[in-house]
Amino acid sequence: MPTAARTYWLTSPCRIRRKDQSLIIERENADNVHIPITDVRDIVACAEVDINTSVVSLLNRHRINVHLLSYYGDYAGSLLTSETSTSGETVLAQARTAEDPKASMEIARSIVDSCAFNVRRVVDRKLLARPYKVLQESIGGARSPEQLMGAEGTFRRSAWEVVDTKLPDWLQLGGRSRRPPKNAGNAFISYVNGITYARLLTAVRLTPLHSGIAFLHSSMERQRHSLVLDLSEMFKPLFAERLMLRMAGRNQLKEHHFDRESNQAMLAEAGRKLVVQTVRDEFAVTVAHRSLGRSVAYDELLYLDALALTRHCLEGAPYKPFRIWW
Repeated sequence: MPTAARTYWLTSPCRIRRKDQSLIIERENADNVHIPITDVRDIVACAEVDINTSVVSLLNRHRINVHLLSYYGDYAGSLLTSETSTSGETVLAQARTAEDPKASMEIARSIVDSCAFNVRRVVDRKLLARPYKVLQESIGGARSPEQLMGAEGTFRRSAWEVVDTKLPDWLQLGGRSRRPPKNAGNAFISYVNGITYARLLTAVRLTPLHSGIAFLHSSMERQRHSLVLDLSEMFKPLFAERLMLRMAGRNQLKEHHFDRESNQAMLAEAGRKLVVQTVRDEFAVTVAHRSLGRSVAYDELLYLDALALTRHCLEGAPYKPFRIWW
């Protein structure tokens, strides 16, 4: 993303105070951390955070967003700055594209196809070859976003079944469950998906796009960043499924990393810190970009995808949603 500042991840309960042009992170049983405000791009709070008006004022002045994850790791909300990069010209172009059934469905189809492509890439290309072919046939015949999402759901169920064959018994999903996740595997997926959503919201807020005008998910619901839901579809497999399979394969995830009760589960504090650190490291991984001719971090890929959609709405440039190419 176009800034030298960085994301700060809060994994322990803390209080954020302001001192002049700095933030002070106060934690129990640990030293305070002083952070110059110019070093902060955004904050992801993975644990309870106390914050006051003085801090919010400083964050707002420097256009710093705070993203909050819930007790179970789902995205809970954000403290968003009043200033955005949104432009009227872009929003009008985005709205015209969203209201054009043909143009909107073309984008929605490409999002679903790219999402499934990435899922297949990180899970198992051979075992998901047939479900992916069925999905592509369904995409071609779909006449509404609801039909597209139904086809995606069918493909996802096939993918979850394949994922389970690669996980230890205690980490298997047994189907997707949310709010609360019913087992450790679902708790992991929900947590990483929540982080991905938060990072994409920051990326979209750096572009002139409006986060509420979408092409696959409904734009009609209030208080929802529907466009972020659209764009996060392609990136969830890169971080959630891929990291879960990798960490399980390396025996990094343990049963004690999760707190489990009757029919629900969540990451324990040690598990949360491990997962956040792993995801944080993953966002910093770089890959050679084929069209830019330079290395880009995974984190920047989110911003580049949002920019590509901006150019499509404004200039009609072809929009090709993110696909894993390495």
